[in-house]
Amino acid sequence: MDNYETACAELASISREIENEAISVDVLATKVKRASELIAFCQAKLKSTETEVNKIIAQMENPS
Repeated sequence: MDNYETACAELASISREIENEAISVDVLATKVKRASELIAFCQAKLKSTETEVNKIIAQMENPS
């Protein structure tokens, strides 16, 4: 997976299913595991973007 928006949409869908109790107990653990993977992916993507933006800002503030 390489798309933040797709991951967030899937995570939101899983969250709604759990909140609405639309998930059977048999698949709950699988959905929670998938949600955990999506959260980790989104956090990593945000951190990577933050680092990249900070580099760009630093370059703009201190041109060589």
